[in-house]
Amino acid sequence: MNDNRLFALVLWALIAVWPAAAAPRLKYVAIVSRHGVRSPTWDAARLNEYSAQPWPEWGVAPGELTPHGRDLIKLMGAYYGEWLTKEHLLNSPGCRDAGRVRIIADTSQRTLETGRAFAESLMPGCGIAIQSQREDQKDPLFSGAGTPDPELSLSAVRDRLGPDSQKLVADHRAAIDALQLILTGGRSALRRLLEPPLEIGVSLSSKTVELTGPFSVGSTLSENLLLEYANGFQGPNLGWGRLTRENLLQVLEVHAVYADLMRRTAYLARVRGSNLLAHVLLSMEQAVSGKPVPGALGLPGDVLLILSGHDTNLSNLSGMLGLSWRLDGYQPDDTPPGGALVFSLWRDDAGQYSVTAQYIAQSPDQMRNGDRLTMAAPPVSQKVSIPGCHTDSGCPWDRFKVTVQKATDSAFVAVPAER
Repeated sequence: MNDNRLFALVLWALIAVWPAAAAPRLKYVAIVSRHGVRSPTWDAARLNEYSAQPWPEWGVAPGELTPHGRDLIKLMGAYYGEWLTKEHLLNSPGCRDAGRVRIIADTSQRTLETGRAFAESLMPGCGIAIQSQREDQKDPLFSGAGTPDPELSLSAVRDRLGPDSQKLVADHRAAIDALQLILTGGRSALRRLLEPPLEIGVSLSSKTVELTGPFSVGSTLSENLLLEYANGFQGPNLGWGRLTRENLLQVLEVHAVYADLMRRTAYLARVRGSNLLAHVLLSMEQAVSGKPVPGALGLPGDVLLILSGHDTNLSNLSGMLGLSWRLDGYQPDDTPPGGALVFSLWRDDAGQYSVTAQYIAQSPDQMRNGDRLTMAAPPVSQKVSIPGCHTDSGCPWDRFKVTVQKATDSAFVAVPAER
């Protein structure tokens, strides 16, 4: 036997007995979730100005989580429970892991009830507590901390619009016209989407940047049509009988344009999102160190953080970090009810930590039908690439930390209040 063949045999023998490297283990997950399906936030009188026929009744007050919406969140919570159990993050018998789960909700009814639905379904019967501020207070974790500069806000949006703001209308005119047709069926209404025209300015009362015109109004109205579809409305209650799965996707383009411009524009995103993103990072850092970190949401030893917030929060975080996704049935970077941006912290056998991100949501039809979600029949999801971390195994912790710190603005970060 020659030396080369002997060497090869020895090498293969060593490989056969050498222990395989253990796959990284999931150590902590932060889920930033939008609340579930709600009723429209505008009252009927305001909505009916834009339609030829009255909008349907929802059976709940404006902006509240619907019973179907609550059931959908419970389906998501049960799916998260199955996933995290499979990954051995929640693996203690009984309810022993309940104290390692932190659920924080914003103060509105829809976010509080979403948080409660997660608690009931994630670990049924375990009585996971929900944390929130008083309902008569704004929570800067979700609404932002600090005061934006009106001129900087205006300049940031104008820079993205470019010298000809009406080009944005022309580029998306087909979607605007499709929405107008659903609203009126070709008949007249008190108000039309194209009146007044698109304009950008600073509100004299709130001192914040405002966009008027078809995208501002159309964003709300197209979102309401998605809510009708997701809530299971039928017949004339579903877009007056004119809404289909196909034209729903088309009109959601109007909502996506508005969200991208007014929520993902860098300065606006940093103003409102820095406080939330900073505290998510501190919570993950606490999970890495195993020691108390000032500003972390929860305690050392926690394994799961769920934040029940709004679509605005998700758009802010994606705008700050340059994240992007496209789920089947939705427009780019869409943030449907119950959808979430999920940051997962992994530890390999060498003790090194890394972070992966994904966007996850029920499809429009999964929401409409109330489909049960399992690992075999999951919600739609997409792995989200973190800029500056182009690796298949996740973003190394130190690199992720630097990326987040660069994205946040300390002028808009505050110590969280007691809950």
